[in-house]
Amino acid sequence: MSQAESSAAGSGVSANELDPEDTKIVVLARSTRARIGAAEGAAVRDTDGRTYAAATVALPSLRLSALQAAVAAAVSSGAPGLEAAAVVNADGSEPDAEAVAAVRDLGPNAPVLLADASGAVRAVLTT
Repeated sequence: MSQAESSAAGSGVSANELDPEDTKIVVLARSTRARIGAAEGAAVRDTDGRTYAAATVALPSLRLSALQAAVAAAVSSGAPGLEAAAVVNADGSEPDAEAVAAVRDLGPNAPVLLADASGAVRAVLTT
C-alpha cells in the first residue's frame, strides 16, 4: 500500500464483513472483467446509489485502467460524487496512483476495495 493510503484489511475482508452494497460493486467489477477477459475490472457507486462498471481499455490511441474507465462512466452520467469503488484483478493488487486519484476527485473518503479474481477482497484503500 502507498503511504498516503492505509489498508483496513490486512489479510483480507470476509464477505460477511462487507456491506451488501460493497459486495455488489465487487461482483459487478468481477463479472465485467470476466465477461471480456480483461486484466482488470472495476465498479463504482455514486452518492445516489447508482453503479458503473468498466474494464481496462487498451487501444492504440487510448489507455485507461478499469478504475479510471468506471470513474469516467460515472462522471459522464452526471454522478455528483462517489461512495465506494472496487477493483478486481488477478491478485488483488493495488491500482496505480492516477486511478485512485480519479476516485478521490469525486469521493475523497470513498473506500477502494481491492479484490482478486475470485472476488475475495484482499485490502481496502482509505484516505
